[in-house]
Amino acid sequence: MQLRRTSLLAATFVALALASPAAPAAPAAPATGTPRAGGTAPGGWQQVGDDAKSGVSGLALTGRAVAGGGVEALVVHDNKKPGERRISRVTFHPSAPKATTVTPLVWDGAEPKDLEAIEAVPGTDGEFMALASRGLVYRLHVDGGTARVLDLAPLPAIPEGADFESFALGTSAHGRTVAVWADRGAGADRPATVFAAPFSFNEYGEAEFGSVRKAEFRAAYPKGDVRHVSDISLTKSGRIMVSSASDAGDDGPFASAVSEAGRVSLNDSGTRATLRLAARRSAPDRFDGRKIEAVECVPGANGTALLGTDDENLGGYLKSAPVCGG
Repeated sequence: MQLRRTSLLAATFVALALASPAAPAAPAAPATGTPRAGGTAPGGWQQVGDDAKSGVSGLALTGRAVAGGGVEALVVHDNKKPGERRISRVTFHPSAPKATTVTPLVWDGAEPKDLEAIEAVPGTDGEFMALASRGLVYRLHVDGGTARVLDLAPLPAIPEGADFESFALGTSAHGRTVAVWADRGAGADRPATVFAAPFSFNEYGEAEFGSVRKAEFRAAYPKGDVRHVSDISLTKSGRIMVSSASDAGDDGPFASAVSEAGRVSLNDSGTRATLRLAARRSAPDRFDGRKIEAVECVPGANGTALLGTDDENLGGYLKSAPVCGG
């Protein structure tokens, strides 16, 4: 597997690691005002939202570096009511928190309920796939201040009662794309189910998934009312990194971890995915006090990732951390 990003973006994150279905609706206007950004919290977290409507439920790097050593990302919000904000652009400055900014974007098209993940489409400029919790995937083109819906389609093989919070895309050495996603699971009685399948677009620009593989995953940490998979990211070698999270209510306390779940690969023709979840896993990286719902590994950046939280009434936070492998 090989995920492709710009070398400038990877270089920025190397520095960070060393430093520490419906008819289309009218465009939804972004919420008035600008969410609080640039505030700091213990552990190097930067606040990018100050209430339950501005948390980070998923993020994707755009591939554009920002002047002054920052990076640009798109973040999605799990809002459900018409007209509420669905997506924002964040410029994240790890060493200059006061320079970090959040800009709400206009959502142009059928409004989703409960967006939980977003991922850049390999080999495109400004195209992303955003996932809602019940399994609808939105193909977006983001340009300027607007995210326009190009198409939407359901995930394949949706189990009854599934609740999805993760979606990732990776590109093999042969240029084929694989998709990995998961039902988040719940507590001791319901592990997460991780899915993998070849991914492509047909001649009409519609998303297509090949034969699906699946396996169960249980988080080693946190315990209790845990979402075993709250997000997924793929490294360049096909390692599957997952975040896991729990909370005791809208005001916390929260606990999270990031760990390696296993590996995914495609055969040479790109027609079959192989999904292997590890029976033995290394100890997870723990992040107590935060509910991580977004993790994005950056290839070529010394295993560094950008992490995002949806801390409910306490808002949303971002930080970089060396939690991904090569």
